[in-house]
Amino acid sequence: MNGVETTIHDCHIIQLRTILRDEGKLTIIQNEKFDLKRVYYIYDVPEKAERGHHAHKTLHQLIVAISGSFHIKLDDGTRVWNVTLRDPKKGLLIRPGIWRELSDFSKGAICLVMASELYNEEDYIRNYYNFLEFKNV
Repeated sequence: MNGVETTIHDCHIIQLRTILRDEGKLTIIQNEKFDLKRVYYIYDVPEKAERGHHAHKTLHQLIVAISGSFHIKLDDGTRVWNVTLRDPKKGLLIRPGIWRELSDFSKGAICLVMASELYNEEDYIRNYYNFLEFKNV
């Protein structure tokens, strides 16, 4: 699946396995959708700040709101899907070739991102018009 062919319909919410106990909850992330090579998290995002504003050529991501909430706008060049993540038992799988913008971070929000590749600046498309060209739109 290359980035030109992917659409927002290739992205979806994944229910993460959660074990409920009197001592607390445990959520397990065993990602079988791609090989996990990098994990990072975003936190202390200032009010009204936005993140993302890019797409990836080959990278897959699974994003989870570990704490708080935030909004993600996904765009495949033709259609847009707006998602709010607020449940640490659910993750958003984003395929390559999808533009993403993260906004409306609640106070104390923590955005956990799991990626299929190590950081590679060459994989990023940081200009929306270049993204549309990549998508042949």
